[in-house]
Amino acid sequence: MTTFTRRLQKIGSSILVSLPKEWIDANELSKSNQVEIETNQNNLSIRTQLSKRPSKEVEISYPLSEGEGIVPTITGAYLLGFDIIRIVGKSSISINDRENVRGSMRKLVGLEIIDEDATNISVQFLLDETSINPQNILKRMSSIALGMFNDVVLALKNGDKTNLETIANRDAEINRQYFLLVRLIRSTIMDTRLAGIFNLENIDILDYRIAANTLEIAGDTVVELSKSLIKSNLSKNELKKLYDFAKDIDEIQIKSIDSFISNNRMLAINAIRLQKTNSAKITKIRSSLESEKQISLPLFDLIYMFEKILQSWSDITDLVKPSYQ
Repeated sequence: MTTFTRRLQKIGSSILVSLPKEWIDANELSKSNQVEIETNQNNLSIRTQLSKRPSKEVEISYPLSEGEGIVPTITGAYLLGFDIIRIVGKSSISINDRENVRGSMRKLVGLEIIDEDATNISVQFLLDETSINPQNILKRMSSIALGMFNDVVLALKNGDKTNLETIANRDAEINRQYFLLVRLIRSTIMDTRLAGIFNLENIDILDYRIAANTLEIAGDTVVELSKSLIKSNLSKNELKKLYDFAKDIDEIQIKSIDSFISNNRMLAINAIRLQKTNSAKITKIRSSLESEKQISLPLFDLIYMFEKILQSWSDITDLVKPSYQ
């Protein structure tokens, strides 16, 4: 990137600035050509209307190098923002690798096979990135995680563990949305046009990456929690102890995510206050358990996982910018 300095000039009632000759020549512009101007708080960017981002393509030679896998290779290219991924073989692509390629399509939103023969497979990202909103993806991830967590809380309340069996499958959708958001964030860093469309500063892009990773970890923790709960044989009294503090965590999650997306500091402070109250309940329960002669290790493990989930929402509220006077 080249930086130019220009002095503003006033002609009549208009403020004008000259464009660098090097940029004009490189884009073959002349008088009467139109350009697009994008503003984002303190920043302004100018681009030609003809400069739509070209499709990014990558070619993967097959067979892969020793130690490399077809799925991680495709996933890596997807996350790097490549629109077309071509697998070009010197020999026939094995049936196993073909099935792995198809399996990766189910894990990566928007990626589809567009061409295939014995030695070649071409896949393409078919979504328009300008129509994908990072906020909506984060809300989608949060909504799925919330549904998973509420099923855990319901199991604590009524003792029915049936719905816990489906939680791992729902977590797979969180992972799909997470990969999509990571791809979009990386594309936004490289394409200021997207940053302007989404009205995101560089610091906002970084915060979305952190928030998405935190949500993805929270989803994995809920899966771990549900599996432990299925295997456990806790008494009704122990289940009630967990339920008494777990039932309030969903409200904390909702306020934490909403405060981050809307950058609402007051809502974040409210969520932090609830987090501290809930943490105090957990500490009290742990202290009472430690004073007992026989300590239930499975119960302690479950309490730890609830604390880990609660910490995730605390980490997200920490991303909400404070307002300074």
